Amino acid sequence: MASLAGMLQQSGHRVTGSDQHVYPPMSTMLRELGIQVMEGYIAEHLMPPPDCVIVGNAIPRGNPEVEETLNRKLLYRSQAEVVKENFIRGRRSLVVTGTHGKTTTTSIAAWLIDAAGLNPSFLIGGIAQNFGTSFRVTNSDYFVIEGDEYDTAYFDKGPKFMHYLPEIAIVNNIEFDHADIYADLAAVKLAFRRFVNLVPRNGRLIAGWDSPAVREVIGSFGDKLFAPLETFGMDKRAKWRVADVDCAGELTRFNVYREDERWAKFQTPLLGNFNLLNCLAVIIAADAWGVERTAIGRALASFKNVRRRAEVRGRERGVTVIDDFAHHPTAVRETLLGLRQRFKNSRLIAVFEPRSWSSRLAVFQNEYAGAFSPADYVVIANVFDSQKVAEKGSMLNTAKLIKDISKTKPAFALPGADEIIHHLLPELREGDIVAIMSNGGFGGIHEKLLHALKNESGV
Repeated sequence: MASLAGMLQQSGHRVTGSDQHVYPPMSTMLRELGIQVMEGYIAEHLMPPPDCVIVGNAIPRGNPEVEETLNRKLLYRSQAEVVKENFIRGRRSLVVTGTHGKTTTTSIAAWLIDAAGLNPSFLIGGIAQNFGTSFRVTNSDYFVIEGDEYDTAYFDKGPKFMHYLPEIAIVNNIEFDHADIYADLAAVKLAFRRFVNLVPRNGRLIAGWDSPAVREVIGSFGDKLFAPLETFGMDKRAKWRVADVDCAGELTRFNVYREDERWAKFQTPLLGNFNLLNCLAVIIAADAWGVERTAIGRALASFKNVRRRAEVRGRERGVTVIDDFAHHPTAVRETLLGLRQRFKNSRLIAVFEPRSWSSRLAVFQNEYAGAFSPADYVVIANVFDSQKVAEKGSMLNTAKLIKDISKTKPAFALPGADEIIHHLLPELREGDIVAIMSNGGFGGIHEKLLHALKNESGV
């Protein structure tokens, strides 16, 4: 929604918005754009009457501004509808989907397609550091967008990615997530099956073959899959493969094979095999749009990861503090594995806040116990807004989670940011890597911890 606000402003519209508890980096971006964000929701925010009210998917019936919009019969649309009709229709759209890696992959794609001179418009669910923004509007024929499987609006309960008119579609992986709107994995697979069926004959479907659910979704079409298929992964059944990975040094080097023949060698600052697969998906998409291999190589080597994706927030007293958006158990595990690969000789401390709906509910209770296996030391915060979670269903049992993790390493449950910092300060030593994982602001824990470390060092 914040990125769309910027796109509409860049297109010449006057944009205002209402929100509660907006936090960086999007709050910072909106402030720098000069877009007024009004705190809370009241009918008076719709004066003077806007030409269109865009309703985000977190806004339910009963919201004062929704009710005022309906009472006054104002024009209203969802975020995805506005993006489709104002920015995508008539252009060549690359849509990046999957349970994990969407934001990073979309950012790689935008940077790579731009480096090739195609000057794409883009919309990303995070700040792409190569551009310093999460969106751009150009007059080119190319559009790169992150395709979310989460629902669109209270009046459109289908996934946002169904609106994005894909010419090229990337499906990185499929797992059960968003337990608040999907009943089970079968429901998630059905949503992706419908998305896959949107790709035209003159497009390209790029499918992550390491994911069993992706293989099942594609296989369910039989001979009725109309879009040309490109499969990728580390699985030897994939047409495109990553192999010969070398993690030594600041850059990760790897070879790409196409139908078992070496296609090219690349390097990237990104860490972890999951990020190499993100790169590979984009390599295939870029090749489909005619980008030369040398241009792909230059762009991958100069890519800077998205804000809040294994982002180093600072170093104090020899301790490195890393911010990551991981919240699904697979994302937690893969993030920690990537950090373990890069920082082989360091103690890895994982700090996790259960904040997304799926992480706050008990659906992944057992999976989380194994997700922290690459870490040496684990701290789990209280479930965010636990009272609201209890109304939805069975809540993640952090005490049980800590008990399970404690069988193999030190693990602690602590209420929130301040208590965690107080606990960690005497424990931290030079060379430690602290990976803080949350899909929210987490009480400003990153800056608070760095400040506490700095002050303790006597600086």
